[in-house]
Formats: sequence, structure tokens, C-alpha cells
Amino acid sequence: MDSNASGIQEPFDLIRLSLSERVFVKLRGDREVVGILHAYDGHMNLILSDVEETIMIVDPIEGSPNSEGTVKVAKRKMNMLFVRGDGVILVSPPSRT
Repeated sequence: MDSNASGIQEPFDLIRLSLSERVFVKLRGDREVVGILHAYDGHMNLILSDVEETIMIVDPIEGSPNSEGTVKVAKRKMNMLFVRGDGVILVSPPSRT
């Protein structure tokens, strides 16, 4: 499929086509959010609704500096969320099958 025919010419076009769709956002600090994208800007600030946030918490094992330790996963749900763009690593639009 020709990208010009689908209206995708720049990376932000993928974000624009994902408005009102569920997106996956990877953030700094081992955080991930999934929610419905309502708005964005050129700084990648995002407004999401119906959000589930996942936080990975690594507890190092005492006395062992090279080991990974245990990983705990904390989840929480929010009705609305403003994501500051400087913390965004990746935005994945919904799969289009």
C-alpha cells in the first residue's frame, strides 16, 4: 500500500490517525500506559482516557551487585491522564489488520 494514499507522510501522521483509538505508550522509569488518545502536540504531550498504567519495580538482591533481583509489577487505572512529552519513549498506534 502506498503511504501517500493512506495519508501517512510524517511520523506525526501515525499519531493523528490514532486519535480516538487505544494506544500503547512506553515512558521513562519503566512505566507503560495503554489508553484512548484524545489529543497530542508537537512536544508529544498526550491526553489519554480509560488508562491502565503498568510500573515495573526492580528490588535488587542484598549483597549481590550484579544480579537483577526480583521484578514486581504494579498496575493502576485512571479515567484521564496527561502525559508530559519529555517522558515519552515510544507511542504505538493500534494494529490495523
